[in-house]
Amino acid sequence: MELSQDPDLQPILFGLFLSMYLVTVLGNLLIILAVSSDSHLHTPMYFFLSNLSLADIGFISTTVPKMLVNIQTRSTDISYVGCLTQMSIFTIFGCMDYMLLSVMAYDRFVAICYPLHYLVMMNPHLCGFLTFVSFLFSLLDSQMHNLMILKITNFKSVEISSFFCDPSQLLNLSCSHTFSNKIVKYFLGAFYGLFPISGIFFSYYKIVSTILRIPSSGGRYRAFSTCGSHLAIVGLFIGTGLGVYLGSAASHSPRKGAVASVMYTVVTPMLNPFIYSLRNRDIKGALRRLPSRMA
Repeated sequence: MELSQDPDLQPILFGLFLSMYLVTVLGNLLIILAVSSDSHLHTPMYFFLSNLSLADIGFISTTVPKMLVNIQTRSTDISYVGCLTQMSIFTIFGCMDYMLLSVMAYDRFVAICYPLHYLVMMNPHLCGFLTFVSFLFSLLDSQMHNLMILKITNFKSVEISSFFCDPSQLLNLSCSHTFSNKIVKYFLGAFYGLFPISGIFFSYYKIVSTILRIPSSGGRYRAFSTCGSHLAIVGLFIGTGLGVYLGSAASHSPRKGAVASVMYTVVTPMLNPFIYSLRNRDIKGALRRLPSRMA
């Protein structure tokens, strides 16, 4: 589905989304280069941040390049195999983002509630294991969606109210909502929705409880400032994602749903590096030192 059918707007949309895509890729690559090149940033928090930036690059690269081609060719067609491939990769990177945000909440919980044991608890082996498990869960989520989509027989010559093969839109194409499909949907919603959000809320409940016991206001501010960037990204990613799905359920306008999905598939990955670089003194220092290290 096209975001706009006005031919005069097509060049503007192409330039806008191309610019947003390049800014997103460049911003997240700078975060990855800064973390990998600066030994001061070789900590669990920045290790997870660099993996989040990598997932953001994959997340936006799944949808925007195809959309740019569609704008140039004035065609919104995609093959059956291409749609399944796009949906699979989109689900992997989207879920990876979600899982890494949950892992980063746990990292902040350990750093603030158990500061003396932080380096022991968040050792490199555990960090690598948590990242690997996040990827495995994301891959499992993608395969579960694939199994449900492959059951749909009326999947030719259809139009969905999104500019990419959105899993939620594809599942609505099924004419027969079997009991097994509902069970799988509820399971995926609970496992990949309820549990990570519960983990994030529990981590920040313990963090706030610990911070409130710090006697000095300066100490409370310093402790909470380490969570500010993560909280902003959690609110942006989860808030826009929930807004899209709740809005699509309440509104019957396909155009509004397509425009709203731009928020969490394009805008959110673009803002992530800005949020961390503008609010984080270590990242800003590493970015300033990056040209001399690359020379």
